[in-house]
Amino acid sequence: MKFTPEKYKIEDKPMHPFLDAEEIQDYLDNTISTPEKVRTIIQKSLNKNRLNLEDVATLVNTEDPALIEEIKEAARTLKRNVYGNRIVLFAPLYVGNLCMNNCEYCGFRASNTNAKRRTLTKQELIENVEALEENGHKRLILVYGEHKKYSPEFIAETVRTVYNVKKGPGEIRRVNINAAPLDIEGFRTVMESGIGTYQVFQETYHKDTYATVHLSGKKADFDNRLVSLDRAQEAGLDDVGIGALFGLYNWKFDVLGLVRHTNHLEACYNIGPHTISFPRLQNALEYKVRDEYKVSDEDFVRLVAILRLAVPYTGMILTAREPDHIRQQVLEFGCSQIDAGTKIAIGAYAEQYKKGQELDKEQFFINDERSLKDVIEDLVNQEYLPSFCTACYRLGRTGEHFMEFSVPGFIKRFCTPNAILTMAEYLEDYASEDTARKGWSLINRELDKFEDESYKKRVLERIEKIKAGERDQYF
Repeated sequence: MKFTPEKYKIEDKPMHPFLDAEEIQDYLDNTISTPEKVRTIIQKSLNKNRLNLEDVATLVNTEDPALIEEIKEAARTLKRNVYGNRIVLFAPLYVGNLCMNNCEYCGFRASNTNAKRRTLTKQELIENVEALEENGHKRLILVYGEHKKYSPEFIAETVRTVYNVKKGPGEIRRVNINAAPLDIEGFRTVMESGIGTYQVFQETYHKDTYATVHLSGKKADFDNRLVSLDRAQEAGLDDVGIGALFGLYNWKFDVLGLVRHTNHLEACYNIGPHTISFPRLQNALEYKVRDEYKVSDEDFVRLVAILRLAVPYTGMILTAREPDHIRQQVLEFGCSQIDAGTKIAIGAYAEQYKKGQELDKEQFFINDERSLKDVIEDLVNQEYLPSFCTACYRLGRTGEHFMEFSVPGFIKRFCTPNAILTMAEYLEDYASEDTARKGWSLINRELDKFEDESYKKRVLERIEKIKAGERDQYF
């Protein structure tokens, strides 16, 4: 019988489940990949058009090594065209690991009696933020277990606390959130504290598998989590992030699930997700998930390239779950944001641990333990432009406004100059002499690329203000 995807079409309605597993599986089972189709889809993406489910199914079903290399090279080209060579840097700060859910893959789960439960006090939170600022961080994501203690009011108060911490020349200019899904009023409460992006990861879009790894707690409700970011949109919080934990189910299915989620948000709210995250399943305390769907390095690199082509204008976040050599590969064609200097034990930025002592406080194990200083030095050596930019969020360029700037490709007019300015701050305030020398050389090369001399002059004027001691210069 001929595959007719129209029979699965679900009308996208706000706060209504939108995903049909049979539809996605039929795309995977019945979409044929040919060189002609792959190259047509690649060109569609290079023309900065988002791909549909059939397009993405064609790419994930491609097994010809030569065609896979063409997909990767196209992703490299697209990333250069849309994002330039900038890489946005941030750090995760775990506020507390109390949890009422039982998720088989997570060290925070309620049934894990070996985990040491802790929530940072206000003073401990301040001390950890100070430690991050002393290293040069400007962007944080606050992470919370899913527990009644971490109410919208509690989250909002921690956000306000973080913004008020100033250590030397340091300050946090953007706080993102990774926490439990909220109701509409809860999202509104957190939004009013001045957050950036609110992340809720579906983990896996395969409902049957979801049920086998989420055993109890509110997180066990697949549909509630699936439409949680609809509630954020209804609350006026238009800057949201989605993600999947690759390794719980077939990676090809979850790639299509992420694209379907993007489709839904755009159909209902005319706004796609600001970011997509794609963490790969890693070991954790009392890790209980089978390795049946473990994603190889080769497939992981490949799926990142496909996601880059599928959603040209969506930021993509690569975390320190991945080792340095994998991070370096996928930076070429996928990611626009990475964490650096990451510590995920509760309180670890401000406290000293003996080697291995912090492991009993971690949600999972990380594989890139380089400091922010080392990450920046490596990025500069590879001709990437580190960025701590927060301008769009503070100037209201989020949601539909962000799409107006980013979809036509004009966002580079803001992003590259702002990356240069935040990098200049870092070089003045935190960098070693060698990194500063290399960093200013990189900035000068970036300035030489400017075609608009009047705009270049405006950037140079702001750089001189930074050198004179002024801070927070942006467009």
